[in-house]
Amino acid sequence: MLRVGVVGAGAAGLVAARLLAARPSEFAAPVVFEQAGSVGGTWVYTDCVGSDRHGLPIHSSMYQNLRTNLPKEVMGFPDFPFKSDSYNGKSFIFHEEVLDYLCRYADRFDLEQYILFETRVENVTPTSANDPASGWSVTTRDLNTNKTSHHFFDAMIICNGHYSVPTVPDLPGIRQFKGEVIHSHDYRVPAPYTGKRVILLGGRASGIDISVEVATVAKQVYLSHNQPPFVATLPDNMQQTVGIESMDPDGVVLKDSRRLAVDALILCTGYEFEFAFLSPACGVEVVERQVRPLYKHVIHTGYPRLAFIGLPTVVLPFPLFHKQVEFVLASLSGRLRLPCRPEMDADTAADLETRLQLGLPARYAHLLGPLQWEYMDVLASAAGAEPVPEAVRQLYDEVHAQRARDLRGYKERAFRITGPATFVEVTDEVMADLASKL
Repeated sequence: MLRVGVVGAGAAGLVAARLLAARPSEFAAPVVFEQAGSVGGTWVYTDCVGSDRHGLPIHSSMYQNLRTNLPKEVMGFPDFPFKSDSYNGKSFIFHEEVLDYLCRYADRFDLEQYILFETRVENVTPTSANDPASGWSVTTRDLNTNKTSHHFFDAMIICNGHYSVPTVPDLPGIRQFKGEVIHSHDYRVPAPYTGKRVILLGGRASGIDISVEVATVAKQVYLSHNQPPFVATLPDNMQQTVGIESMDPDGVVLKDSRRLAVDALILCTGYEFEFAFLSPACGVEVVERQVRPLYKHVIHTGYPRLAFIGLPTVVLPFPLFHKQVEFVLASLSGRLRLPCRPEMDADTAADLETRLQLGLPARYAHLLGPLQWEYMDVLASAAGAEPVPEAVRQLYDEVHAQRARDLRGYKERAFRITGPATFVEVTDEVMADLASKL
């Protein structure tokens, strides 16, 4: 039986522990290292910013009023779906409700027995350099006693998340700006922006959601980004602009040469992939936001017993984590025979070339979006696992289209999946019809 270590007890780490524990004939009981005091990872909200009580950077990027931008009906793990009537029947739920779901998942499969809480991974290194079958030496530190411990595993699964180390662009003049500058990682509530002129840089999910919320209290909100303008109706005091070229003490200069006077800047510019605990001997590097050298965004091509869960962005996260872990465990157990390293590296290079041909810069190497469905199907097929149901894809795509049209109202809708390939939007009439069939 292979001994497998897992870094992180967020959603990805929990599904790794659950699927490892479900295969006792192939794997020893997993060991999961979690530096926080509870499960949930980034879904564990805190009012605090900066450092925690151990002096470590705050991990969570949740803000107080955050609701999911995907309906719970598509978010659940395949073997533990959300109940349709849970959380008052809402589809778009608050962060504390997602955390509750993860805690119930951990309880359902008795996962806490495998987790070492308040334990920080300090170092992971292969026991034999350049040996693809190398084991792994792991050094950890108990955050309460400061005691160091050493562990050995046959394989490692890295689930430390990638929404905790902010990407902060070095905008010309930003140090001279007299207003407040924060990254969305440190945003918690809109109240500090009451009556102010605020510009947010970044037009993806966090930038859009936070700008709409800030607009409820601010005098004026600008959402600055370099994507094509989206067509949804915006609040009266909110407008889209092109990206920021530079800053001065009292405002910003945009890439179209316009100048805007603003009181605050919120950087919604994404996050870094960070693996400081991996020794240089692991041969992992991050170049233009691409983690290398990985096969299918998951398996280290030089050390196939080192895997990373959850790197892809713009995806359906929990089901994707599940498919990735199934893929990894199939390869570790020998049920799936991986290609040789040159073939795996060639596959990765071809994937990157496809993205470049689609106009995606190299820094979007792990962005999937509409590519995620084929990707998950490939993983599931290779692992001999079930594919994602067609209804999940259809509902995901429907919500994506609704969000583009109605930024402020789409989260008030509710849905039910009614079959492997069907879903309905819930109305009073639909609810009455469903009830009549029970």
